[in-house]
Amino acid sequence: MKRLRYFKFLIALWLLNPLLGEGQTLTLEKCYDLAKANYPQINQLELINLSRDFSVENAGKGNLPQINLGGQATYQSDVTGFPIDIPNLVVQPIAKDQYKLFAEVSQPLTSTSGVKNQKQLAEANAMTQAQQLEVELYQLKGRVNQVFFGILLLDKQVLQNEIRQKDINAGISKTKAAIENGTALQSSLDILQAELLNAAQQRIELSANQQGFAQMLGLLIGQELSSSLSLQLPSITELSQEINRPELGLFKSQKRTMMIQQEMISTKNIPQLNLFAQGGYGRPALNFLSNNFDLYYIGGLRLNWNISRFYTSSREKELLNVNQRAIDLQEETFLLNTKIALTQQQSEIAKYLKLMQTDRQIITLRERVQASASSQLEYGTITSNDFLTYINAADQARQNLALHQIQLLLAQSNYQITSGN
Repeated sequence: MKRLRYFKFLIALWLLNPLLGEGQTLTLEKCYDLAKANYPQINQLELINLSRDFSVENAGKGNLPQINLGGQATYQSDVTGFPIDIPNLVVQPIAKDQYKLFAEVSQPLTSTSGVKNQKQLAEANAMTQAQQLEVELYQLKGRVNQVFFGILLLDKQVLQNEIRQKDINAGISKTKAAIENGTALQSSLDILQAELLNAAQQRIELSANQQGFAQMLGLLIGQELSSSLSLQLPSITELSQEINRPELGLFKSQKRTMMIQQEMISTKNIPQLNLFAQGGYGRPALNFLSNNFDLYYIGGLRLNWNISRFYTSSREKELLNVNQRAIDLQEETFLLNTKIALTQQQSEIAKYLKLMQTDRQIITLRERVQASASSQLEYGTITSNDFLTYINAADQARQNLALHQIQLLLAQSNYQITSGN
């Protein structure tokens, strides 16, 4: 309940805070929190807690006095009689139709351990359901990652597009000057202007993709995002190999439930002792020789011992042990697969770090060549097609670096999700 109230408070605070307004920044962690709070299934947590409270309350009533009402009307083929005749004594035969209406109050004396186990089982079941919900909600992080880093990549591509248009415009200015000086043809200017239009078209496509991704992120987190909203690049933290996934909590909760069920099997095998008092009205009452309707009462101690449960209790425990072993195997398999995934993601992270080092070197060389080509274009020693080739090569190098930067951040974020840190 506390966790649910926290998420509801977070939503309310977010709605009141102009964080998604003009010129504001959204972080990845806040997207995680909002996506989790916005997901419809989060409301199931409240139902799980309510069910747990009701079950625990009902189990606790097992220590209270139990009240039973009963009655019966029967007709017997024969009744008890006297086989001999006694002189001067007439014994009225017992009626074959008999009636009884009674109420009984019993107080269990040995139910404490059973009630305790039932409470523990209700809490353990609720914990398992809540942890299962936590596992399902945890999968939202991967979906948020894809959209969040997709927007970051588009932002970088837009920036590179602006640089490319700037470079082309610089070439256009120098080509116009060359045309005036008679060292270039109009066709060279037309080629550059056409490429500038292509770059403008790419900018339109990037803007449309940005809008689409922003709408997807808005649906995930339940907010209408501003067109000027910027996403903050997540900080790179030290990656831990320790696994803290919610699935481990689910396995632990399931095994806890199995242990409580084993305790309940042993508890059900012990004798049940209770105090009882019964009062009623019927014919016959306690005097079975009387044919009159009368009131009666009886009280005392009652012992019940269902010995037949010993026939199946050992098998029930063995079945629980089998189920617990199955959970252990699922946990071992999960840990193995998680470690394999982490190893693969570590390799990807190392790969992107090396690629980025090479990207920076390539950018330095490409921009140096582009600067030289810009001077050559001004003096008419190269064509506009050659100049565009150098521009495109430098632009591709910068885009490769931007792509590898985002892929590195995505790989590191996926690593953290996979490890649960």
